[in-house]
Amino acid sequence: MVDLADVRAAAKRIDGRIRRTPVLAAGPDLWFKLEFTQYAGSFKTRGMMNRILAGPVSAAGLVAASGGNAGLAAAYAARELGHRAEVFVPVTAPAVKVAKLGKLGARVVQEGREYAEAYAAAVVRAAETGALFCHAYDDPEMVAGNGTLGLELLSQLPDGFDTVLVAVGGGGLIGGVVASLPRSVRIVAAEPAGARALHAALAAGEPVDVPVSGVAADSLGARRIGEIGFALARAAEIDSVLVEDGAIVEARRRLWDEHRLVVEHGTAAAHAALLSGAYRPEPGERVVVLLCGANTDPADLAT
Repeated sequence: MVDLADVRAAAKRIDGRIRRTPVLAAGPDLWFKLEFTQYAGSFKTRGMMNRILAGPVSAAGLVAASGGNAGLAAAYAARELGHRAEVFVPVTAPAVKVAKLGKLGARVVQEGREYAEAYAAAVVRAAETGALFCHAYDDPEMVAGNGTLGLELLSQLPDGFDTVLVAVGGGGLIGGVVASLPRSVRIVAAEPAGARALHAALAAGEPVDVPVSGVAADSLGARRIGEIGFALARAAEIDSVLVEDGAIVEARRRLWDEHRLVVEHGTAAAHAALLSGAYRPEPGERVVVLLCGANTDPADLAT
């Protein structure tokens, strides 16, 4: 299991290669961690940098499977570190993410309609070529690298905070957050009702397959929670709340209307938990909402 020592080691390894993302005071006892301003547009660049630097990487480069964000992180990190990258994405991946993958220099392969199908094809390709396979979330270096944002958050809010809301797909982010923050901080998972991998696993006592649908499926559409993220979440007795698509769309729109923040639907799930009442803070409870990705087409946001 990934622990604080692993996160600290990751922080040293990726120092100078990732962006220290800002924290925005969004209201009384409310802050947004603007991780969507990270290189390649999401928190996954932290984990991917750590994974690749931990290596080793052969001349064949690296292979990743992704709904979009992990692939973008892999392509960006590979380019910065001088490696070839091949990224497998489902045919349902947003065009804005596919186009950006090409701009970052990755070879893009579209396979299947869900992340799980793209993942299976990527595993085969890595075995054939000898490339380093970079799992989008269920990998200790990925989880530890993602956790570095938790260390950053502690230094940015030295007076403390009580609760962190985290959008959850495959579990790579929430696992890192659990590993990096003290147990005194409550961590709440926010999941789309149509993609509830962690919620279902906690109810079953183990990772289980779930159907995937909805507006956030491109970034939170893991069919099964990762073993690492699940183990960390269960040990920390994480609460998981579900949010409907309508609440996610509304939260994304309000982040733009009220704060001029452009995020993807999966990211908005964390804020939707607050706005919809799926999570209700106590009076005076100090809450941080992790806004973790912005690889989206802003054309459908109101002006």
